Amino acid sequence: MQDNGRDKKDAKIYIVGNNPVRELLMDNPQRVDFVAFRKGRRDQGLEEILELCRTQHVPYKSVSARDLDFMYKGNHQGVAARCAALEYTPLETLLEQAVNAPLPLIVALDQVQDTGNVGVLARTVYALGGAGLVVCRHHGAYIGAGAVRSSAGALNKLPVAKVGNLANAMKDAVNYDYTLYAARMTSDSRNIYDAELATPAVLILGNEEKGIRPGVAKFAHHSLHVPFLREFDSLNVAQAGAVIVSEFARRVA
Repeated sequence: MQDNGRDKKDAKIYIVGNNPVRELLMDNPQRVDFVAFRKGRRDQGLEEILELCRTQHVPYKSVSARDLDFMYKGNHQGVAARCAALEYTPLETLLEQAVNAPLPLIVALDQVQDTGNVGVLARTVYALGGAGLVVCRHHGAYIGAGAVRSSAGALNKLPVAKVGNLANAMKDAVNYDYTLYAARMTSDSRNIYDAELATPAVLILGNEEKGIRPGVAKFAHHSLHVPFLREFDSLNVAQAGAVIVSEFARRVA
């Protein structure tokens, strides 16, 4: 029997029990943030679940019985899968369908960790006709109820792909004939208002502190920056993303 529940504090969704978790991993693994199991548990049912986690690249961890009970108050059978508050879109599907969006632009977030930034970016991308988001499975913001709220519901409408390796995802985008732009200040980066912008495209935005990782940035065809008319440190990732996405939208309109 399937048992599921919602943490009322932040609306995290849990699927619990051997069969429901196993079926979820087989049918919809991209929706799973991680699987937690009771420390010390060793049996065939759990081994099947952990093998699915490994093959589907879903994180898993052992936790104390007390922590598991705190996650889900009920009969969890020693295993619980935490799920996102939205359905994810496979990357290949997003890449295939993005060309039909009013603005054929995908925004890829390289370990952006602030939930509010993700929500605001989703709101901007959706409102301006963008095709979708790509987010990291590891070391990125948890896309739960908080992100959905800050997006004003846009995350329920905008395709979002969650990937385990963003560098590989960007390589796939290149193979699908997307032009990749990295939002960063470099010696050869172009002023967003002067640069030639082509679509379909992927705009890569980096972590709030570290920016875009070199292994991801190497796939970008061009780098873009927002010019400042006053001496100022920087815009945050949501602000910079909004400026750049709006310029793409202006060119396409």
